[in-house]
Amino acid sequence: MKVADFDFDLPTRLIAQAPMAPRDASRMLVVGASLEDAFVRDLPGRLEPGDLLVVNDTRVIPARLAGRIDQAAAETTLIKREGPALWKALAKPGRKFKPGARVAFAPDLSAEVVGRGDGGDVTLAFNLSGTALDAALARHGIMPLPPYIKRPKTGDPADRRDYQTLFAARDGAVAAPTAGLHFTPALVAALKARGVATAAVTLHVGAGTFLPVKTETVEDHRMHAEWGEVNEAAARAVNAAKAAGRRIVAVGSTVLRLLEAAARVDGTVAPFAGETDIFIVPGYRFKVVDRMLTNFHLPRSTLFMLVCAFAGTETMKRAYAHAIAREYRFYSYGDCCLLHRGPA
Repeated sequence: MKVADFDFDLPTRLIAQAPMAPRDASRMLVVGASLEDAFVRDLPGRLEPGDLLVVNDTRVIPARLAGRIDQAAAETTLIKREGPALWKALAKPGRKFKPGARVAFAPDLSAEVVGRGDGGDVTLAFNLSGTALDAALARHGIMPLPPYIKRPKTGDPADRRDYQTLFAARDGAVAAPTAGLHFTPALVAALKARGVATAAVTLHVGAGTFLPVKTETVEDHRMHAEWGEVNEAAARAVNAAKAAGRRIVAVGSTVLRLLEAAARVDGTVAPFAGETDIFIVPGYRFKVVDRMLTNFHLPRSTLFMLVCAFAGTETMKRAYAHAIAREYRFYSYGDCCLLHRGPA
C-alpha cells in the first residue's frame, strides 16, 4: 500500500488550539452505514446497556525541558525512561547534544549526554534519580504538546489541566490519549446510568505518535514501541463482555492497539504487560473491539491508517470529507468520531 493513499487536504484553521469547554460539548461524528452529526454528550444514547467502555488511564508527565548547553539555548522532550536517572529524549539543536555535554535545566536539575541513537535521540543521565527526579520534572517540565498546537516556549499553565484526561492515574505518557479528553464527570455518570460498564488499561503514549511516516509504502514504515498493561481485572471484564455478546468500545487508538496486542486467536484477551509495536493497517482482522471513539487524525499518519482499517478506507475518506466540509475541529484538542467496525 502507498502512504499517499492516506493523504487528504486539511485547512489549517481547523486544527484546534484549545479544548472545548465543557469537554463533552465537542462534536461527535457517528460513522456507520451513514454519517450522523452529534455531540460527545450524546454518547450514552449511542451505546447500549451492557456495552463495555475501555479507557486508557495513563497520565501525561511534563516531559519537555528548556535549558542551556554552555550559553546556548537547548530543549529536550523525554520519550522513554531507561533507568532511575536515565531518559531517552529528543533534543534540539541536535548538534549541541554531543556525548559528554552537560545540559542545565534549573539550579537543581541538570543532565549529561551519555549516548546518541541512530534516530537522532539522545540518552540523558540526570543529577537526580527516582522520585527526586520525578518531583523536579513536575516543577520544571512543560507539557509536551504536539507541534501543531502553538504555544510560547515556556508553555501555557492551562495545558497541565487541559492535556490530561479524567481517567489519568499512572504517570508515564509523553502525549495524551486524546479521545479520553472529551470525558467529564457528568458524561461518566450518564454512561453509568445508561448501564455502560467501564474498564481501564494503560498504554503510555510515546512521542512517536507525532512522528510522520517518511516511507513511500506502508509496509516499509517501522512502528514505534510503547509500554502497556492489561491487568487481570481488565482482561476478565473484556472476556466476560465478549462471552455475553456485549460490545467492546475502545476510547481511543491506544486502547484499541493494546487490546488487539493482548488478544488471543479466539478473540479473548490475555493479561499483558510489556512493549507493543502493533501496526494496524487495512487488511487487519480485528479480534476484540466493536466500536471506537477517536479524534480526527493527521493525513498520512499511522492513526488514520488504523481508523481506515477499522471502519473501511472509503468510509473514513467520506467521513473526513464530511467533517472538513462542516468544519469539525481536528487533532488533539479537536472533535471526535464514533466508529462502527466495518465488515471484515
